[in-house]
Amino acid sequence: QVNLVESGGGVVQAGGSLRLSCVPSGRALSTYFMAWIRQAPGKEREFLGAIGWSGPGIGYPDSVLGRFTLSRDKDTNTVYLQMNALKPEDTAVYYCVADLRFLRTSDDYEFWGHGTQVTVSS
Repeated sequence: QVNLVESGGGVVQAGGSLRLSCVPSGRALSTYFMAWIRQAPGKEREFLGAIGWSGPGIGYPDSVLGRFTLSRDKDTNTVYLQMNALKPEDTAVYYCVADLRFLRTSDDYEFWGHGTQVTVSS
């Protein structure tokens, strides 16, 4: 069992930045891929990228490539999503997720946080 707690959401103007944090708890956390997924009202969930124990974030979709960056603090297992050059279309609930497998399919991740709201005003 892995518990995930997100923080860092809020309201920001277009062009601004936010950093989301995800603090996991549980056993063998280093064996899990951690990822971020978002869901905007009336839209399907969107996979934003994943990160393993080591190495950079991978799998960024074109919609966030070059603007969003995943990182992982190995000492605390905290996973960060740095979001720059935010756009109104980035407005969504952002979820931290975890699974033993690297997955690009949003719905297949085993463990989910409760989500944090990000609102980008124009």
